[in-house]
Amino acid sequence: MRQRLEYALLWLVVKAIGALPRPLARAVAIALAWAIYCVHLRLRWVGMRNLALVFPEKSRRERAKILRGVFTSLGRQLAEVCLFPKYTAKNISDVVVYDGFENFQRAVDRGKGVLFLTAHLGGWELSAFAHSLHGHPLRVVMRPLDNPYVDRMTREYRTMHGNSMVDKDDFVRGLLSALKQGETVGILMDTNMTPPQGVFVDFFGIPACTASGLARIALRSDAAVVPGFTIWDRALGKYRLRFDPAINLIRTDDPDADVVANTALFTKIIEDYVRRYPDQWLWVHRRWKTRPEGGKSLYQ
Repeated sequence: MRQRLEYALLWLVVKAIGALPRPLARAVAIALAWAIYCVHLRLRWVGMRNLALVFPEKSRRERAKILRGVFTSLGRQLAEVCLFPKYTAKNISDVVVYDGFENFQRAVDRGKGVLFLTAHLGGWELSAFAHSLHGHPLRVVMRPLDNPYVDRMTREYRTMHGNSMVDKDDFVRGLLSALKQGETVGILMDTNMTPPQGVFVDFFGIPACTASGLARIALRSDAAVVPGFTIWDRALGKYRLRFDPAINLIRTDDPDADVVANTALFTKIIEDYVRRYPDQWLWVHRRWKTRPEGGKSLYQ
């Protein structure tokens, strides 16, 4: 019963915001996100804790400003997701523009598939959506949501224009199959993991248990790993879907060490983007929850 009520509430919010003109939809969604910021003490505490770990030199006021920006960013993205049914190949450029598309095209032309390295930064839900509208559908790795009704609705919105989902339970087989067919697979690799799926690499100078699957698949398949992030550009008043050149993988005679080294390399790229756009990353996630053996919790 609770799951049905959660779904019904979410459905009403999405449909109500999606029926509004875009400027008003954004204003309402940002106001909703700010309301959550005000009442959800736990999320606010986690965000401030993460920011204190990463930016000890900043004042509490500066960290709070970054965190408020995060909720503005989340509200902005919520509005765009609610408006997905209104977007087409003709009008999506009013919302998202390409930056560095040639880097993606070069990777595709290699013919071995593309691993789209991304993170919960900016408008990450718009990345695959906008890309698919331009004729470049992705397979996106995701964990099924706990609420099956919300999960079904989320998948419906994410797959409107040819994208498909790869469940984490079918991670390796699904990815290898897609890459063999020359497809593109999007992976968000900035969330907390647990061994053996994750290995510890530095993220902002703090050991963080990080998904190693992307590195393992890249080394095994020789697919191109292309960093891609959808960043809100205030000057443009739009999102920029930025593709960087494919990453040169680290290869030695030690496969296990290569997995760790490349995972660290991918994580450093994400860190560099977060440093550039700190108010667009998901600081409310307990990124450093898993600790090395014997390490103390950072979230007590």
